[in-house]
Amino acid sequence: MLAIARRTALGALLLLIMPLSTWVSGWQWQPGDSSLWLKFLFWMTETVTQPWGIITHVLLCAWFLWCLRFRLKAALTLFAILGMAIMLGQGSKSLIKEQVQEPRPFVIWLEKTHAIPVDEFYTLKRKERSALVKAQLQHETKIPGWLRRHWQKETGFAFPSGHTMFAASWALLGVGLLWPRRRTWTIALLLVWATGVMGSRMLLGMHWPRDLAVATLISWLLVTLATWLAQRLCGPLTPPVEEKVEIDKREYDDS
Repeated sequence: MLAIARRTALGALLLLIMPLSTWVSGWQWQPGDSSLWLKFLFWMTETVTQPWGIITHVLLCAWFLWCLRFRLKAALTLFAILGMAIMLGQGSKSLIKEQVQEPRPFVIWLEKTHAIPVDEFYTLKRKERSALVKAQLQHETKIPGWLRRHWQKETGFAFPSGHTMFAASWALLGVGLLWPRRRTWTIALLLVWATGVMGSRMLLGMHWPRDLAVATLISWLLVTLATWLAQRLCGPLTPPVEEKVEIDKREYDDS
């Protein structure tokens, strides 16, 4: 358990570098232009937003199962554990959001620029919030249409970030489960992807840096427990002898 906690903690620290640095710097979100970079970040967000998030989840589950190569019973157990870790994260996110009720950055901006009081905005039902955002921004030229539509869909509270929790959980599951298999490229890509998703949530006006940081810490706790359960119920995470030969060859080819 301690070894698992150490390596997932290292992964969490890597993910925390960006949001903590932004938080300490005092950076404040402001609407930008419709640059290609911002559109790219939007598509990073979409890999987690439904329905694309389901596809991402299924693909990552399949890749993890292939990398770990457990037998059928252990593989099904692992599939359930992975799903449970993601669902628990999303469930805890929803509960915390309703308790904290922190407004999103773009909602604060709407209050300042369109005279929509934050308190009144959140007393409306979700469909009413969406209609209000659409009506207020239909002639706002500096906000691209695709971002306006995204805001119309995402009218809930900010703290913590559910998108971050999803992406960070998968990145940390990679660190926890795949590091003994030395799947370094997979782990690196997952960490970069998760960091990209986290950055997109800030630059699209959806979250504050603290939302990302706390979501990452919650993910770390859940993933550490999930990885420990996987080791207990599915078998050792260290590879068998025949697979170790393949790993050694792969590391030699990469060097």
